Amino acid sequence: MSAVGLGGMPMSIEGRPDHARSISTIIAALDAGVTLIDTADAYHLHADEVGHNETLIAQALAAWNGDASAVLVATKGGHLRPGDGSWTLNGDPAYLKQAAEASLKRLGVDAIGLYQFHRPDPKVPYADSVGAIRDLLDEGKIRMAGISNADPGQIRQAQEILGGRLVSVQNQFSPAFRSSEPELRLCNELGIAFLPWSPLGGIGKAGELGSRFARFAEIGRDHGVSPQQVVLAWMLAKSEQVIPIPGASRPESITDSAKAPELALSEAELRDLG
Repeated sequence: MSAVGLGGMPMSIEGRPDHARSISTIIAALDAGVTLIDTADAYHLHADEVGHNETLIAQALAAWNGDASAVLVATKGGHLRPGDGSWTLNGDPAYLKQAAEASLKRLGVDAIGLYQFHRPDPKVPYADSVGAIRDLLDEGKIRMAGISNADPGQIRQAQEILGGRLVSVQNQFSPAFRSSEPELRLCNELGIAFLPWSPLGGIGKAGELGSRFARFAEIGRDHGVSPQQVVLAWMLAKSEQVIPIPGASRPESITDSAKAPELALSEAELRDLG
């Protein structure tokens, strides 16, 4: 995979751009060498457009003149948006299997590249939910399995239920949200990919990153790059298992983020950033 992926959520929820700009953003990411795109069936705005973001990605891949078979599309199930702006949970195994089938059809593939359990549902035993992901893997409906918003105990439990086949953990991690450090360390220990979501602070905050975290901005000025690139390079330096998935809704944003692997930060700079 590319060292930096693309998070698709900003192109499908509140404040989303028009269809043409979204397609241009995805294609710009692909042209910049991004080979991991993260989405979810819950990335939509209205109740009648479940999978909006998955459909966008499928359309962009079909329109792209590159080799789409080299791109890994990772999607998720278990989170829902009833259309009133809220987020709800459903970790029922039967629902997860149904959701995966629907995602598979929207993406237009024979098997989903990476399918992730989106968020634990306190009403359903975690083992039951992850068991559904295991079944999808065994049935060949998905090629790889991951989990999201998990704690260390859940990571170990999922790894056991999946028979050692857990390939990724997607948790929130950014300069403002560092409490997933234990999960990052565990993923590094187990050789599991760690996919930080909202690595630049989330929708509406990424643009303010430099003013909120001065040291990232200072280092960016020293290197002639954006503070956003510095954040992503800082994350990449933490572990080879880290693949940040910054969200984007403009071609310029993801093109800038995709350059982060080229930025080498010094040991002193990394110490300053923590």
